[in-house]
Amino acid sequence: MPQLVRLYIVNVLIGFGIAFAFVTALVALDVAGLRHLVLHTDMGWLGGLMLVMFNGVVFAGVQFAIAVMRMADPEDGNRPGGRLLRPMPTRLVPVPIPVRARVKPRR
Repeated sequence: MPQLVRLYIVNVLIGFGIAFAFVTALVALDVAGLRHLVLHTDMGWLGGLMLVMFNGVVFAGVQFAIAVMRMADPEDGNRPGGRLLRPMPTRLVPVPIPVRARVKPRR
């Protein structure tokens, strides 16, 4: 199996696993009354399945995008996804900004 296909499948499985955990937490914590809707109605299982599938598509896409972006070679010597390492200024100096005050005439 090509390495890119394997990477895609692994990350999609991770994304759907995260989605399943997310929907399980939503139902367990009864967010917006979802526990009653999913567990105590006739077609609740379909709603739960749709929640897992739609969230799975989103989380799998994000997971794969993160994996692909982390594969980039660093162009400037810093590691990918990290902050640029810049020296912190030793002393902060306030900068004066002149402002004209608007005076309202008294009546």
